[in-house]
Amino acid sequence: MAVNITSIKTASHGVLQGDNPLDYAFPLLIVQTTLILVLSRFLAFLFKPLRQPKVIAEIVGGILLGPSAFGRNEEYMQRIFPSWSTPILESVASIGLLFFLFLVGLELDLNSIRRSGRRAFAIAAAGISLPFTLGVGVAFVFRKSVEGADKVGFAQYLVFMGVALSITAFPVLARILAELKLLTTRVGETAMAAAAFNDVAAWILLALAVALAGNGGDGPKKSPLISVWVLLSGVAFVIFMMVAIKPAMKWVARRCSPEHDTVDEAYICLTLAGVLVSGFVTDFIGIHSIFGAFVFGLTIPKGDFAEKLIERIEDFVSGLLLPLYFASSGLKTDVAKIKGGEAWGLLVLVISAACTGKIIGTFAVAMMCMIPAREAITLGVLMNTKGLVELIVLNIGKEKKVLNDEAFAILVLMALFTTFITTPIVMTIYKPARAFSARRLRRLHSVTATVTDELRVLACVHGPGNIPSLINLIESTRSTTKSSRLKLYVMHLVELTERSSSIIMVQRLRKNGFPFVNRLRRRGTELHDRVAVAFQAYGQLGRVNVRPATAISALATMHEDICHVAEEKAAAMILLPFHKQWRKIDGEDEEEEVNVGHGWRGVNQRVLMEAPCSVAVLVDRGYGQMTLGPTANVVQNVCVVFFGGPDDRETLEVGGRMAEHPAVKVAVVRFTVKDGDDVMLRSSGSLTTAEHDEKALAEFKKKWEGMVEFIEKSSTNNMIDEILAIGKSGGYDLIVVGRARGPSTTLTALADRPAEHPELGPVGDLLASSDQGIVSSVLVVQQHDVAHPEEIPASKIIPGEDECDDSGRGHEQISNMV
Repeated sequence: MAVNITSIKTASHGVLQGDNPLDYAFPLLIVQTTLILVLSRFLAFLFKPLRQPKVIAEIVGGILLGPSAFGRNEEYMQRIFPSWSTPILESVASIGLLFFLFLVGLELDLNSIRRSGRRAFAIAAAGISLPFTLGVGVAFVFRKSVEGADKVGFAQYLVFMGVALSITAFPVLARILAELKLLTTRVGETAMAAAAFNDVAAWILLALAVALAGNGGDGPKKSPLISVWVLLSGVAFVIFMMVAIKPAMKWVARRCSPEHDTVDEAYICLTLAGVLVSGFVTDFIGIHSIFGAFVFGLTIPKGDFAEKLIERIEDFVSGLLLPLYFASSGLKTDVAKIKGGEAWGLLVLVISAACTGKIIGTFAVAMMCMIPAREAITLGVLMNTKGLVELIVLNIGKEKKVLNDEAFAILVLMALFTTFITTPIVMTIYKPARAFSARRLRRLHSVTATVTDELRVLACVHGPGNIPSLINLIESTRSTTKSSRLKLYVMHLVELTERSSSIIMVQRLRKNGFPFVNRLRRRGTELHDRVAVAFQAYGQLGRVNVRPATAISALATMHEDICHVAEEKAAAMILLPFHKQWRKIDGEDEEEEVNVGHGWRGVNQRVLMEAPCSVAVLVDRGYGQMTLGPTANVVQNVCVVFFGGPDDRETLEVGGRMAEHPAVKVAVVRFTVKDGDDVMLRSSGSLTTAEHDEKALAEFKKKWEGMVEFIEKSSTNNMIDEILAIGKSGGYDLIVVGRARGPSTTLTALADRPAEHPELGPVGDLLASSDQGIVSSVLVVQQHDVAHPEEIPASKIIPGEDECDDSGRGHEQISNMV
């Protein structure tokens, strides 16, 4: 039944008054949006193990909702996606597309493109020209094979097919490279630079195609001079934007710089309105409105103002509106239109032409540029990524009546296939070597044994809140003698999300031998990162060699970045912030707990399992600043709690380094086993004799006699109360404990206690509890072990005369501690 769209009302009066909300525009739009978001998010979850970009899930979701799958039920299509609702859904989706292309323009740095060099330009040129040529050949076949294709103008059909096959989707490629940790490798940098060239060329070609298309196959034929005038008007628009609008936006950006207290909302609104006006102008000229939004994005200077714009709009645009656009593409894709062997043969032809042109063209030029063969073929596969921009081209082609339903469906499936295969193929043929070199012990003890060695520490931070405590900890462990130097690598951990801003952060970083690491090489470099600024200032004041860095990665693989950098930089210890912090509330005695998220706790757990050196986790309860320099007064009191085992022996090394600092007073509290106690704690490996502990303590006492206070306590039934008393007393700013993975005869009282934070070990978990009234910060130390024994639940071992097994060990009573 035909519906007059002018009679469609926006809102219903409700079911109780006899109205069906699905017959009204806005309620139906809500249902459509919810259905699209739920299905696309579910598919994204299914595709996540395959590391597929989100756009794949959104297109597949649209195809499933459309006539290819669910839409085969006519009642469903007439109810949920009736034909009268299509302009409404596409109009809302086009608003999202308009602002997304504005974000793409913000991401694309023209200066970086100019600096990319001839190699990237040559690769991009080859990656465009060969597939474009093959696309022209495919267009000849389509015009003879696809019904109705010969009714479209010859020139516009050739240009649209050539552009469709030659495009590389810059935003989708950036996401794939980031997921694979290749973005700042040589391959990733070259691919991004070439894709940026490709992107600019693609928009120019798209503008040409739209200008040539006019009304496509509809309406009377128009003079070719109109296309020329459209192109000249487009060029004039770009010149006007770069000459007049770009300086104006620089002035706006300066007004919104950090020197001003707040960003005037008027400037934000003015800029957003500028996106809409630019889109209208290009649509008025005869070029698609997204071209205007993209060019306007290029006029915004890269910096704080651009980041503020992204923060304001990217979640709403990328999370809500853009999926509607991709889903609408899927809704218009009817796979059933591809009928018979000839149509499926055309699909194979298009896929073959697209892949062959991109991969072979890029590979050949990359080899001529002296790039190794494996990297060259990887570049070809990466440049074959379609996705986002491809769909925009195809939708415009369908909108302009250049592509009919069959051709559109074939090209959408080609875009899906080429994007889908990118990640698996790259993972197969190219994966940078991330395996650790031959293992060797890297502990504080190995550095201390040779006093002339340089101590290298990798300190990780989540944000500015971790800075004071970590600087204080690093300063307190820094030897003040000239014979022992400290080299500090500071890694700001940033979660890689689906937001465009995380990709922009990665693009700003510089190569430092490992993906996602930024070495601040020039003193004049502008630092936007407060973490880097704070540690650089500490390095200058404390005369410490500081190397700030940033790691941007998904939380599931963040530990790989941390461990790899620790291996590459030969760090003796990794400092990790605990995922919880406690801060005093101003004017009150109560503490406020800040939790950065369970995902960060998983990062710490994986680092503890796989670290190539010793690890220390700082549980911060306000570990304040201390005076820098060798003449500082004693302002910090540190307690080292010793029970025995390899981790506790590493705590002695930490305590020894702190004792050497004039601003730190160290006390060692040792818990010993009372006579007759025959219960032992086993966590991993074989039982350790006490000789190692006694030897370590004897050496420590001999070296630091008179500088460190020694306290001995006998192991009793109320050991938990004694440990808690140390933390509650307020006499110590920091308590250093071992993770206690090794066996200890003194920790049996903690074996049956339920663990809140098992990764901290029994003692660290007790002192990090939220409800015990602990006021001291806690440092939990794990000594590096080359063998990395498998972690198993700790257990009591109670030897009995008749209860030993064949190996001579008693039966185990398993507890729930780790």
